[in-house]
Amino acid sequence: MIRVAGINGNDFVNGEGVSVSLFLQGCPFHCQGCHNPETWDPNGGNIWDWNDLINHIIELISANGIQRNLSILGGEPLDTYDKRDFIKLLLKVVKNKFPNIKICLWTGYTLSQLREDTDFIGVGEILTTIDYLIEGPFILEERDITLKWRGSRNQNIINMKTGEIEND
Repeated sequence: MIRVAGINGNDFVNGEGVSVSLFLQGCPFHCQGCHNPETWDPNGGNIWDWNDLINHIIELISANGIQRNLSILGGEPLDTYDKRDFIKLLLKVVKNKFPNIKICLWTGYTLSQLREDTDFIGVGEILTTIDYLIEGPFILEERDITLKWRGSRNQNIINMKTGEIEND
């Protein structure tokens, strides 16, 4: 079981092109000025069975004969082992069915934290599967609504296939 804050089947804001956006519930950061404070409570949202949620996302990705990309947001999608295990399974199934899909993942952690902190052992499989990592906490003093896919200037869009920062 996993807690979900929401699912947007046709998201034009979060990610490349048209995406299915999955908002996971629970966030330890509680950033001042957060766009999704309703996702903070780890006991909020709706409870989904992993397989039911994956099947629903697969259906949404190809609904009406239009292939969408996938965006994973929160809350914080990488803060617990359960969420990371779910994401690994989701990515495996999605990439198997749609090998050319673009996948974006937002996290309040930095890439260096995810790679260096022993609390994140096993996150490497996620990082090598996704196409873009949007990293770093939202900082209200750095807020800039003109940025692509980000809310504050301290955050970065990292192309995980090239390692390049693509903040344009």
